[in-house]
Amino acid sequence: MTLMKSLSGAAAALALTAGAALAEPALIYDLGGKFDKSFNEAAFNGAQRWAEETGGEFRDIELQSEAQREQALRRFAEAGLNPVVTTGFSMATPIANVAPDYPDTKFVTIDGYVDPEEHPNVLSILFSEHEGSFLVGMLAAMASETGTVGFVGGMDIPLIRKFACGYAQGVKAVDADAEIIANMTGTTPAAWNDPVKGSELAKAQISQGADVIFAAAGGTGIGVLQTAADEGIYSIGVDSNQNYLHPGSVLSSMLKRVDVAVYDAMSAGADLETGVQVLGLAEEGVGYALDEHNAELISDEMQAQVEEAKSRIIDGEITVTDYTAEDSCPALTF
Repeated sequence: MTLMKSLSGAAAALALTAGAALAEPALIYDLGGKFDKSFNEAAFNGAQRWAEETGGEFRDIELQSEAQREQALRRFAEAGLNPVVTTGFSMATPIANVAPDYPDTKFVTIDGYVDPEEHPNVLSILFSEHEGSFLVGMLAAMASETGTVGFVGGMDIPLIRKFACGYAQGVKAVDADAEIIANMTGTTPAAWNDPVKGSELAKAQISQGADVIFAAAGGTGIGVLQTAADEGIYSIGVDSNQNYLHPGSVLSSMLKRVDVAVYDAMSAGADLETGVQVLGLAEEGVGYALDEHNAELISDEMQAQVEEAKSRIIDGEITVTDYTAEDSCPALTF
């Protein structure tokens, strides 16, 4: 198998030349680091799976600043890499700026939205995070002994409020009287990689009675999960399956199949179909994690209730409010 080529630093990636193989795809991670054990790492895992199964090679870059977004896109496109896959909503505008200059290159934005009519060579991949968050909210309410659960978000943006709102609706579906404490880590991209602040927020919520905390905060969530384990309460991971980080303490993880999105995009290569994709429960784009690390925490009754709700959401019998569509949440005030 040909070894995967990975550019670990910004300088190396931005020094790409036109000599690169035309068939190689590229991956640009959002700020927060490749190995954040969550969102970015899920993307890497998808790319790595593609490389291992095909023997192909891909280039990637960990951005160090906002200014590098457009630079990286242009360098990869100029090098003939195709498709260029990106993670994070913040890549949408840079892609919209760059895509018209490289009409033969396919660009993918995961979590971002680029108008498909104006930019026919761009694929926007969105997820129904509110649906998956509803399911782990149900688990949180069923596992809670205090009737108080928490949510720690990363950067305070509509997307993370979408997670929180879906979670709160799931909690309320099980226990209408439950209290939900929600905090965001910050208002800048630094909020994705601040485990110390995540730990502080978790401790504050625990002091208010929370005995289950859902962290949707990228690398910051690692501090939430660690503190929950140290304090003897449950946590809920996000994006990747984080159950293994603290077996017996992580109640479940809200799965967001960024890995599958990246794998599929790289598998399609230059033949990638562009436009807009929305991946929810019906498409198995989101869900909850059940494995050997949390099997003893999720009873058959809990799983049955969640699976029933999952089916009803897919069938349209249960409607989970999408915060990004309504700009409000029926179960939580921000």
